[in-house]
Order: sequence, then C-alpha cells, then structure tokens
Amino acid sequence: MKVALYARVSTVNGHQNPETQLHALREYCHNRQWQITEEYIDNGVSGAKESRPALNRLMVDAKRRRFEVVLVWKLDRFGRSLRHLVNSLAEFAALGIAFVSMTDSLDMTTPQGRLMFGIISSMTEFERSLIRERVKAGMRNAKAKGHLPGRKRQQLDLDWIIRRIAAGESMRQVAKTLNVSAALLSKRLKQTN
Repeated sequence: MKVALYARVSTVNGHQNPETQLHALREYCHNRQWQITEEYIDNGVSGAKESRPALNRLMVDAKRRRFEVVLVWKLDRFGRSLRHLVNSLAEFAALGIAFVSMTDSLDMTTPQGRLMFGIISSMTEFERSLIRERVKAGMRNAKAKGHLPGRKRQQLDLDWIIRRIAAGESMRQVAKTLNVSAALLSKRLKQTN
C-alpha cells in the first residue's frame, strides 16, 4: 500500500523534533510492508491553526489519490478539533483513503477502526445537537425576559447627517465622526427614502 506520513511539531526550539514521530512511522510502515510516497511535515506550526502548509498539501494530494493510507503518530498531531478530524476522515473515506493513527490504535484499514470512526462521528453529531439546543434555549429565555438577541440597533440622527452631507461633508467623514461605517450610513439613508 502507498502511504503518506504526516508529522507536526508546535515549536522549533529544539525540544520538539518531527524526526521522533517520523522514525516510529517509518518503522511501522516497514513492519506492515507499506511504501512511503511522501512525508508531510509541519514544523513549528500550532495544531489550532486553520492553515498548515504540509497538511494543506496532503489534502490536495489525497484528492489526486497519490496514496492509499494516511499515517500519523497521534490524532492530536493531525486534527485541530474533533470536528476537523471527523470531517477529514470522512473526506478520506469518500476518496477511498484509509487513516491510521499509530499510537491511538485507530486503524481505518480494519473493521474495528471503521467502527471506532462511526462512534466518533456519532459523538460529534451529538455534541453539535446539544450545543444547538442550548443556544435555542438561551435565546428563548432571553426573549421571555424581554431581551432581543443580537446587536442593538444604533440610533442615528438622520436629519443631522443629511444636513452635514448637504453642507459638503462626505459620507465617509460623517461616518468617521459618528464612529460607524459609511455602509451603515448609506443603508440607513436609503431606508428613509
């Protein structure tokens, strides 16, 4: 099987080295007789970042089907969050690419690994549903107390604004004076017509 290795370390101060992960991953591939096609390494990149150069390249190459398996040392080296992990694993599954996390014993090449993925996906969906219900309940409670959710509508003296613009000030200057955007002023002025 053709396999892509992914490794990530957060700092480059000498205390963390991706080679620690890569050595174990290479040995794992050797023992399973897998062929390494490429090693994707994010060095000094936080796991919380939206964009990680090596991970982005890995995802592009996955769509090109350059490998059959993605192998990581640990789940937290790969996923930003549970949602990111589940979405990425679902994308791999749709592409026919297996995912293996060596130290977490998550191996999507086996029936047990696919079962574990199903459980993780269900937990993520459950978490989303709970959050959605809590938000709706909070909004209903606020509404019952007379509070409307969202930002309060800013009161503007439109007559004063029209006079300032008629006197030669630009909409941008008036907006800056009021500490609002020119787009908001324009919208409110159009609503009066």
